[in-house]
Amino acid sequence: MNKTMKAYKGLPMEGVIASWYAKTTFKDINRHKIVAKQLVEKIPANGSVLEIAPGPGYFCIELAKLGDFQITGLDISKSFVEIARRNAAKEALKIDFREGNASAMPFSSETFDFTFCQAAFKNFSEPVKAISEMYRVLKSGGVAVIADMRNDASADDIQREIQGMNLDRINAFLVKWTFDHMLLKSAYSIEEIKAMAAQTPFGKCKIEVKGIGFQAWLER
Repeated sequence: MNKTMKAYKGLPMEGVIASWYAKTTFKDINRHKIVAKQLVEKIPANGSVLEIAPGPGYFCIELAKLGDFQITGLDISKSFVEIARRNAAKEALKIDFREGNASAMPFSSETFDFTFCQAAFKNFSEPVKAISEMYRVLKSGGVAVIADMRNDASADDIQREIQGMNLDRINAFLVKWTFDHMLLKSAYSIEEIKAMAAQTPFGKCKIEVKGIGFQAWLER
């Protein structure tokens, strides 16, 4: 199977779908707080940070509360960019959310100290090119982190993940259906992630398995 390109299999994250996703995932805001606290130690003081596919912007917002960073969010969804900007404005935070493609980022080379992509990589149509773009926009010594679902996550793993999201019965059903019928089918194995990294200037990555997913660490 060619992992350089694939058809997009995710939900069309615009309009009503984007609004539903934003409201549903806000109930799991504690996860973004935890991840932000985990990653903040890896970012230099006053560092420049790029989140790729930030969706409603929750991670960027939580990270902005923890330090004086220059934070940018790049999302292909016009609806998500608008939602993220509104969410940041409510918190009186200055975050640069803009529309763009992960495989052709509108940034100069060596712009960022740290890039982060969470729960979106499996849907990218050009995953290898996206990783290469992460390398290009990172400064020398910079770090990229990709966090996503594993394709071998068990039914029990998924059920525990959903239970931790504090959803009502209807949204829990919808989220489980999405996991089972869309996300799991699009997800990659650990070996596939390593193979894709090997095709880019990064050459290799370090992978940590966490719950239903993984974190891939790539250093420039």
